[in-house]
Amino acid sequence: MKKNYILITLLALLLAACNSQADDDEQHEDEEVKGIQVDFALPEEAEVGESVLLQTTVTYGEDELVTDADEMDFEYWNVEDEDNTVHVDATNHEDGTYSAEITFEEPGTYEIYAHTTAREIHSMPKKAITITGEEMEHHDHESHEDTEEHEHQHGFDIKLNPLEGLTVNQEEDITVELTMDQEPYENARVRYEIILENNEKHDWVETEEVDSGKYVASYSFKEAGQAEMIVHVTDDTGLHEHEEYDFEIEE
Repeated sequence: MKKNYILITLLALLLAACNSQADDDEQHEDEEVKGIQVDFALPEEAEVGESVLLQTTVTYGEDELVTDADEMDFEYWNVEDEDNTVHVDATNHEDGTYSAEITFEEPGTYEIYAHTTAREIHSMPKKAITITGEEMEHHDHESHEDTEEHEHQHGFDIKLNPLEGLTVNQEEDITVELTMDQEPYENARVRYEIILENNEKHDWVETEEVDSGKYVASYSFKEAGQAEMIVHVTDDTGLHEHEEYDFEIEE
């Protein structure tokens, strides 16, 4: 009788442990599938010169509104000129919505990314809009300041110092040099957005300007395989440029 009691007790403890493990596994799975959702609202068409509202609603999990996204900006370009993209920072309305207004000066089809980073997850839904009408006239009395700013943006360059033999868990100094019209570009905010293959999490790394126009940050890649790095450059003048690089990380 005593042996039966001990056996029953052991079976009950084993069953309780299995149930507890199952509950833990289910909770872990729920946490893993949790992500951010970006509802990007954009009209299908608009006229040249018309103000177009770009707006997103960002949620985490099923219905938690994200009021403190780390990054939210819109990137757009004409599909006939994909190399020339424009970034516009969104306004955070602190209720889960983010928006910006833009005006298109030329007709055509434009594609727009809604770059969103929150809860260490990056999402970039893309939509398209068709702009109709006639190209806006550019008057000769355009200010000298506007012309100068346009020329400066076209003379901007991001140069990444070569990185070779990258391996897992090896600390690397990643250096970029910025120039505007071949002169060092100072006092910018330079960040590296590092994306590992098959990994939703994007690492954001702030750099330090160690010399005139030279920006450095250290980083250690945690996994082998393909990696992408986007160099983001902004400053108080409204400059917003980026450049993409691909790496192979060895074991």
